[in-house]
Amino acid sequence: MAGPKDIVRIAAIGDLHYSRTSAAGSLHPMFAQISESADILVVCGDVTDYGHPDEARAFAREIAAVKIPMVGVLGNHDYESGQQDEVRKILTDAGLVTLDGDTTEIQGIGFAGVKGFAGGFGRRALGPWGEGIIKNFVHECLHEALKLESALAKLRTERLIAILHYAPIQATVEGEPLEIYPFLGCSRLEEPLTRYPVSAVFHGHAHHGQPEGRTRTDVPVFNVSISLMREVFPDRPFRLVDVNVGSRGQDDPGRRSGIDRRVSERETTPTI
Repeated sequence: MAGPKDIVRIAAIGDLHYSRTSAAGSLHPMFAQISESADILVVCGDVTDYGHPDEARAFAREIAAVKIPMVGVLGNHDYESGQQDEVRKILTDAGLVTLDGDTTEIQGIGFAGVKGFAGGFGRRALGPWGEGIIKNFVHECLHEALKLESALAKLRTERLIAILHYAPIQATVEGEPLEIYPFLGCSRLEEPLTRYPVSAVFHGHAHHGQPEGRTRTDVPVFNVSISLMREVFPDRPFRLVDVNVGSRGQDDPGRRSGIDRRVSERETTPTI
């Protein structure tokens, strides 16, 4: 970038599921479109299908077409083969900053990312009671929520973006079969989002959910699973969101309070 911008445009996508059978170069046109349309690319996990390092290496060749900064998280598919650390290293070495309870700052925006976990939503969320395996399941989501909270606490930028794979609210999974709601996310992940002035949240995982919802404190939450994005935006299978980073001074009424988040979405994509 030539200099500071008042508006930073984010492109976000998830659930690409790049596999050994994916055609080499098949994602280049989309990533070229993203590079022309946005300032930052957010990737919300499941970049591979089975979490094999060779899938990650092949995906790394695909994102060579991206000419803007990239940041993201891993998804459950990226853990399938138990080689998630190697997958993360391959992606990071390829330029995709892959967060797991840590943070990064790009163009004045602070990003905090975790994979998240399942467990259900609201009063129907699974509780840590009974057998040890149930308690361990619930504690995994609590652990992910604590990682997210710790990451958000470290950021000192005026604009904060949270990146997850699993959904933190029920609204963006609605449309999926009711029976699988508990496996698509957990409302415990919403708790950290209510304690910090988060500007927006991006997640994937719910391939047939809703494209947008709100936390109980009115933070916008975007489901950017590519299959859903193809339905909502036929001309571009990714979400575009503009973030106003022009107001950073002490007189900013929303400074560290979450009052003035100033996130706007444009429904049109610049002509390429």
